[in-house]
Amino acid sequence: MDSYFDAKSTAMLATSFEIAGETDQVTEEDLLRALSDRIGYMIDHKFDFLMHLMYRFDVLEHKIRDAISPMNPDPANVALAKLVVERQKERIILRQKYKSPDIEDLDGWDF
Repeated sequence: MDSYFDAKSTAMLATSFEIAGETDQVTEEDLLRALSDRIGYMIDHKFDFLMHLMYRFDVLEHKIRDAISPMNPDPANVALAKLVVERQKERIILRQKYKSPDIEDLDGWDF
């Protein structure tokens, strides 16, 4: 059975990176492939915008430098896509850890 990447995060990434297609049931592998393709295009045609997105998604600068280094065994587009997916996973974990309680959980509280 396939494991699907968080739909909310997938939709956000698809919008930000201008990737068309369904975002409800996307595997991490499919997301990585789509991001790699799009980032490859952005490296050639929209590098400044790509760096803006990396900054917006809070990908650390030294990791970006390592990813685009000729010494990296992965192509730059794949390495950058992996960084984006890795960062999104971290954000998902943080969001779950510090999730606000539902309104229904506040029964008995007087405001």
